[in-house]
Amino acid sequence: MLDFIYYPVSWILWFWHRAFSLVPGLGKDSGIAWALAVVFLVFTLRVLLYKPFVKQVRTTKQMQELQPQIKELQKKYKNDRQKMATEMQKLQKDHGFNPLMGCLPILAQVPVFLGLFHVLRSFNRTGHGFGQLGMSIEQNANTPNYVFNAADVQSFLSARLFGAPISSFITIPDTELRAFAIDGLGLPNKVSIAAVAIPLMIIAGLATHFNARASVARQTPEAAANPQAAMMNKLALWVFPLGVLVGGPFLPIAILLYWVSNNIWTYGQQHLVFGRMEREAEEKKQAKLEQRAQNAPKPGAKPVNTRKKSPVDAVEDAVDAVDAPASTNGTAKTTTKAAGQQRRPGGQKRPGGNRGRANQKRRR
Repeated sequence: MLDFIYYPVSWILWFWHRAFSLVPGLGKDSGIAWALAVVFLVFTLRVLLYKPFVKQVRTTKQMQELQPQIKELQKKYKNDRQKMATEMQKLQKDHGFNPLMGCLPILAQVPVFLGLFHVLRSFNRTGHGFGQLGMSIEQNANTPNYVFNAADVQSFLSARLFGAPISSFITIPDTELRAFAIDGLGLPNKVSIAAVAIPLMIIAGLATHFNARASVARQTPEAAANPQAAMMNKLALWVFPLGVLVGGPFLPIAILLYWVSNNIWTYGQQHLVFGRMEREAEEKKQAKLEQRAQNAPKPGAKPVNTRKKSPVDAVEDAVDAVDAPASTNGTAKTTTKAAGQQRRPGGQKRPGGNRGRANQKRRR
């Protein structure tokens, strides 16, 4: 039904297992080779999703910057939801904002997670629960699993990571656990499984928490004050990490490896991307400061009035230039404000004698 997901996941897992099987000291039956194949399956996916992740970060930052305008629209059209939706779409379009890009990287990881979970469980089809085929141990060991042939299936079942099968989990039934006892290997010990799974559960929970904390720390105060954002922050900080601890006993060791690897990659990628965005913002800030310094007048220079003069100001300046006193013996006579004033009837001063005459001429 979902073969378009299962086969690509199988091919990537098969490729990395073949690659690590060639490393001296490992071999194809090594549990470390299978574990590294799972880890690099995660890394392959995250490399493919790098650009969408960067777009997600920029979209999230842009959404935080638009929060004041969004709140204003919500307040303005609180009684008209249709108008509010129209104005919100217009705001998003004007700023090139696409909310879907903020969810794409997460949505793309969901089918891969489910696909890997299914492929790993399909190495052991001896169970009788949901999605199981109830095969015998011999039949299961000799039945291919998607792109993996029967020899690959047997290699996977016999591989151990510190004594635990890579697709086993703490609550695995004994009937399914027997499928790993092939090629003369004894029945795996549940204590060994728990010894590997529990540390991975704790690391996965802590990694999920610290990833969420780093993301929340970068939110603006306005965005963090949003009730929906505050609820999501609490879920990401506490509920999701707790979910890993509660659900960990039911997850295969390989899935826990997937979870840990994914969170480690996310933590490093966040610091890389956010660091680059901060440098870009600082460079833009410096460029603006340099542009402002270039446009500023030089020290000691008289500021130039770039305002266009009106016709009235031009006429007055021309009249002042004609009436200006000529210099005597090469030395210019200084006129004072009082010298350019005329007395009005009644002893009142009329400012700007030359300008006053020009205004009288215009009135005539």
